[in-house]
Amino acid sequence: MIGLKGTLNVIDNSGAIVAECIRVMSGARFARAGDEIVCVVKRARPINPNLTGQAASQKVKKGDVKHALVVRTKKEMARPDGRYIRFDDNACILLNTKKEPLGTRVLGVVAAELRQKNWMKAVSLAPRIV
Repeated sequence: MIGLKGTLNVIDNSGAIVAECIRVMSGARFARAGDEIVCVVKRARPINPNLTGQAASQKVKKGDVKHALVVRTKKEMARPDGRYIRFDDNACILLNTKKEPLGTRVLGVVAAELRQKNWMKAVSLAPRIV
């Protein structure tokens, strides 16, 4: 569960490294895997000045406010079959204005709850679903 001022690792190749949650879009107090949040980029990779075109426009920099999708949480989640699953960190991927992933790759595992919440594009980019 991610609350206000919660920090998350960004696991896509959009250029952000760490993001901080400033709003949960579902209206709930906390965000779980598969929920959309609004976050501010706290740490980002430096932008290469030689990049032009679409590659430069997709990159984010420190201070940018973006929507994100929570893909992993430290807080355990109950599965319908009675199992509980939890991850080592809180992680997200950044979204564009059309609610599609901003990056072209996801660099870690994601929770299977994304499939139930119809985030198929994020599921298809992930190398492994747990």
